[in-house]
Amino acid sequence: MIDSWVKNDLRDIYEQHTVAVFIDESGDAEFLLNTLGAEYTIQQANTDLEELHVKYLVEKAQPSHERFLIYTRSKKDELKYIREYCETCGCLEIRYLQNYIKDKVHQTLNLNINLSKEDLIAAAKVSVGKDRTYWMDLSHKGATEIFDLIKELLPFIHDPVTYSKEKYDVQLRKTFYRKVNELLGQDYLDKPAATLASELVKAMLDGLADDDCNKTLESVYKSWMDSVSCRDSFNCYLGSYVMPTNLDIWNVNVHHPFRQVDEKWLAEIGKVLSDKVFILNIIPKLRQRNQSKQARALDILFWNDVIALLEFDPKDIAYLSSFGECINFYKKHFCKLDTAIRNLYAEFLNKKELLEPFQEIYKEYVSVFMDKWFKHWSGYKETQTGTLQRIIDEAGNKKTAVIVGDGVAYEIAELVASKVKSPAILTKDSILADIPSETENNMSRIYMDNGVTEAVQSKREKYLAAQNSDTTIDFIRLDEVNEEARLGQFLICTYKDIDDMGEKLQQKALKYFPETIDFFAEKITLLLSSGYVKVYLITDHGFVLTGLLSEADKISISPKGDFDKAERYIRTQSEQADLGSALIEAKKNYKQFEYLYFAKNINPFRTPGLYGFSHGGVSPQELVTPYFCWERSGESATPLSVTIENKSDLKDVTGELFSIKIQADEVVIDLFSMQRKIYLVFFANKIQVNKSDVFKIQSKERIAKEYAFDGHPEIEVHLLDAITKQQLDRAVVKQNKNKDLGGLL
Repeated sequence: MIDSWVKNDLRDIYEQHTVAVFIDESGDAEFLLNTLGAEYTIQQANTDLEELHVKYLVEKAQPSHERFLIYTRSKKDELKYIREYCETCGCLEIRYLQNYIKDKVHQTLNLNINLSKEDLIAAAKVSVGKDRTYWMDLSHKGATEIFDLIKELLPFIHDPVTYSKEKYDVQLRKTFYRKVNELLGQDYLDKPAATLASELVKAMLDGLADDDCNKTLESVYKSWMDSVSCRDSFNCYLGSYVMPTNLDIWNVNVHHPFRQVDEKWLAEIGKVLSDKVFILNIIPKLRQRNQSKQARALDILFWNDVIALLEFDPKDIAYLSSFGECINFYKKHFCKLDTAIRNLYAEFLNKKELLEPFQEIYKEYVSVFMDKWFKHWSGYKETQTGTLQRIIDEAGNKKTAVIVGDGVAYEIAELVASKVKSPAILTKDSILADIPSETENNMSRIYMDNGVTEAVQSKREKYLAAQNSDTTIDFIRLDEVNEEARLGQFLICTYKDIDDMGEKLQQKALKYFPETIDFFAEKITLLLSSGYVKVYLITDHGFVLTGLLSEADKISISPKGDFDKAERYIRTQSEQADLGSALIEAKKNYKQFEYLYFAKNINPFRTPGLYGFSHGGVSPQELVTPYFCWERSGESATPLSVTIENKSDLKDVTGELFSIKIQADEVVIDLFSMQRKIYLVFFANKIQVNKSDVFKIQSKERIAKEYAFDGHPEIEVHLLDAITKQQLDRAVVKQNKNKDLGGLL
């Protein structure tokens, strides 16, 4: 604010004159010259020779409207050549800057401020660009308010050397360092900026470790965690910090940055999982930790998964009385445990001592649930066959996209749904996969309704297209989806990354799953904004994770006769009567095999190769698959109806040019239906070859647009809404070259 006071004082002089003298006997006010901008021509005159030179420059420039400000540290009585300007023009004389400050604070704010000379000058420098509230706070709270340490300390500790040099002059820097030492409760010593910054951070981290952190330092810490640009410096400090040896891990600040403390908490909890009283008392603290923005900023994200396992109550499983109830319980409750353990595997698979207790409690819950699952197993009936055909049959004239994932477990689909950014209405249902739950079998069921198992994806697609010959279906990979309109009413998108990664990398693939979940959500959002009224997410099967696996966990069975053993199922040529009670048996023909056998748990059969990520069995994780549908809801107001009116003429066009005639409805219901923005998209051989600009059509209006065939004898034209990408109408344009040649052909 001192800059405003000085400018006002100078403005009074320049209202009548073009020259003013600024006398600063102490030299403390020289910093104010930098606040004046380019409004004045500033000249320094601290010696007789400099005075004479300045007088020459001023006189030479006269007469003009150029404003000269002559700065000098000489006393007024000692001036020689510029003294006359003090008398005839005007003079701003600041003999003692601290007195000038006190006077101005009293005059403008009617406040008395009692600070030392050093603090007053420092405060004046800091006040540049601030308003009156700065001085009011300073008056009431004292020297501690000179610097806003919560704002100043973060850039200082992030890069102490650069910040100190660029932000402060020597005098202000010294005052700032004094205030920092006062904050630390230590006497001022002249020391390097980096050393002082390290002391600040150590005090901060010590305080967080003891849950006795200075409030200012705790605020700086939280700002640090919010700052992406400063995060690297924090990690450097944290990496060199040595924690106290006598640390009480349960007395650490809940927002602390110490991952090793979190892991010690996890280890202690793992030892006492059977102590229900301890678990009940510790959960509130874990909730606080889970909600900590600072912990999340440091990617400490696993507490939500731990809480899910600790809070799960298996008692409700006892009340499940049908297979349908088991399915609903899995979708509503149990699949959350699958998410939790998957995340913990991804986090701690290489830290057996931390993971093992939580894997055990998960497997206990699985065992209890699977007992009920198989008790009601007779209620199982696959609902996967002909899934795509059902979607096509039920779609009507709505433009529909279907994402067919590979290995997208129900719990993965729930996470995808939570990340889709669209106002579309979501309907969540499920499909029971066919057995064995493996890709070749289940993809065949999805694409084909004739019971045939087809190994080649292109042949499955060909079958579906042949069954719907009167409907255009586009088949693409999900990563090829973009904003461009596609010819078909139906779009089938395949995505195999989850299953491919799982089978190749096993549980090492888990760290990539979050990216895949985000990818699904982005593509669903994109499809909904690209003209598709409905978007489905389905999959062939789910998966199970075996986690930490001992030899005793592997199921060792040697069937009689000809058999084929996979990790989660066994095919046999003959019935295995002695295995019936231990395993689930199903009669199903495949090649030379007649029977299928499955384990009643999530453990694998002993087979060659890797373990970890697997499917093919009959657990709910493998069989309960998502059948999610996002549907764009109708607009609250009825949009203007727009159609192509000359469809019949377009089927027989002579010449190279053709005209598309577009007609808007004459019925106006409200303002929303008075006009519509539209555009045309042109396809040849199912490939987009042209797109018009967006244009507006009014109610009752008819518009004609002319285009060329450009070498394509037949073109399909789609009329789309420019905002929603909704298909409003379509027409086929055919070129008749016989008429064009006068019938010679």
